[in-house]
Amino acid sequence: MNNRQPFRIVLIIASILVLTIACASTPASRISKKQGLFDSYPIEVQSNLRQGRVDVGYDQDMVRMALGDPDETSVEIREDGETVMWGYTRSRPGISVGLGGGSFGGSTAVGGGIGMGSAPRRDYTAIIEFREAKVTSARYFDN
Repeated sequence: MNNRQPFRIVLIIASILVLTIACASTPASRISKKQGLFDSYPIEVQSNLRQGRVDVGYDQDMVRMALGDPDETSVEIREDGETVMWGYTRSRPGISVGLGGGSFGGSTAVGGGIGMGSAPRRDYTAIIEFREAKVTSARYFDN
């Protein structure tokens, strides 16, 4: 491995991270796609949506502006009606390190590696519940 190889690896990883961050959806980018609808909301609602927060009574368009499309959806059917739940999650990056060694016929070799990927666990950041297309509950998690 030449002297520039570690620099190239770091450069590739940094480029991937920058592209991932640049493509991330934000409340501002989601609002701009529906600016006319956003402008029709009261100032307090607009402020909440800009901050990525929702409140009881908000509709699904408002939630999508604030939080984006849900990562998971489910429906709970009870005697008193149907509740739709939207789950928002965050994957935590996982890093693993390995080291190995061996010898054969008088020769010795040592090797190592670092791997990055998604951790098997996804943490919830929010769960939003709807009845008749209106928010009835919003739970946020600090992970």
